[in-house]
Amino acid sequence: MAHRSDPAASRTAPARRRPHRRAEVLRVFTDRTDFVSAQRLHALLSAAGIRVALTTVYRTLWDLEARGRVDIVRDETGERLYRARPDGDHRHYLICRSCGHTSPVDSDLVEEWADRVGLDAGFSAVRHTVELTGVCDGCGTDARESEQGQA
Repeated sequence: MAHRSDPAASRTAPARRRPHRRAEVLRVFTDRTDFVSAQRLHALLSAAGIRVALTTVYRTLWDLEARGRVDIVRDETGERLYRARPDGDHRHYLICRSCGHTSPVDSDLVEEWADRVGLDAGFSAVRHTVELTGVCDGCGTDARESEQGQA
């Protein structure tokens, strides 16, 4: 008697999840204090000998984003950079365009403004993105010294 497998059954079988992989991603991610891209986080995991798919890194970060547990900024190329949010509060950052150093800023005025604009326009559940970039003191000093050396 020949055994016939049902191809439809194999397509509908639940995917086997590996929660320990996401736990490793979370551990490495939350140990960092700087912003990191998904690709960089994947490279850090690989360098530590942790084998995990890039899609797992993205899914973990998307899950954290959906739960409001990460801060997200974009670099000069538009790539999303992530950092674990130390508390549940939404934050804004000033980001150095030269070295990537970040500094949280008091954003109460931005939050109030966004809420007021939404209410005035008849909107609710307004979300916003504010990107503040500049050159930090360290890079500004380096840039000034470099310019003086060329003069």
